[in-house]
Amino acid sequence: MSKANEKYISIEEYFAREDTAELRSEYYCGDVFAMAGGTPNHSRITVNLASLLNSQFRGGPCEAFSNDLRVQVARDIHYTYPDVVVVCGEMILAEGRSDTITNPVVIMEVLSESTKDYDRGTKFTAYRSIEALTDYILIDQDTVHIEYFSKESDGTWRLREFFNTEEVIEIKSIEARLPAKAIYERVKKKKKSRAFSTHVGMNRLDT
Repeated sequence: MSKANEKYISIEEYFAREDTAELRSEYYCGDVFAMAGGTPNHSRITVNLASLLNSQFRGGPCEAFSNDLRVQVARDIHYTYPDVVVVCGEMILAEGRSDTITNPVVIMEVLSESTKDYDRGTKFTAYRSIEALTDYILIDQDTVHIEYFSKESDGTWRLREFFNTEEVIEIKSIEARLPAKAIYERVKKKKKSRAFSTHVGMNRLDT
């Protein structure tokens, strides 16, 4: 993700640009950040997550969306495009918008080298201000590592980490189960250096 402008952009100008832009951008305090193109691993994980969730949501109140549904984090200040977002019940739209929601229950981000620090830090701090949000999940795209933050009854956030494809992430707020093996289906390992491996090319993720 890279900064797309050198001057302050009003929220009205941001929305006007987004309505005709070919590529999506996020907005924060007058700065616009172009979203980087996804890798095959990134795309595979995003599709896997949305498919896994929606297959469990049939007939229920929740629905998962990927990539193109914008979230209003703070009105006129901060707008993002999570990799996967879950909404339960009525979708509450930002004032004057038909493409931006204010009530995500679960947000999932697939980490990349350029965004992982932002996703773990500034962005998560901002997301915690969303009243409806109960769960935030970060997925490494090159190795099996899932960071699951859930909001506890006292308002604190609990972190659980998963490193094994045999583990299952249970999200109680939406009554969903995500097997790590299914999340990483068809995902390829990052190629190891020759000093540590004699294998050529990419291998399926496994533990």
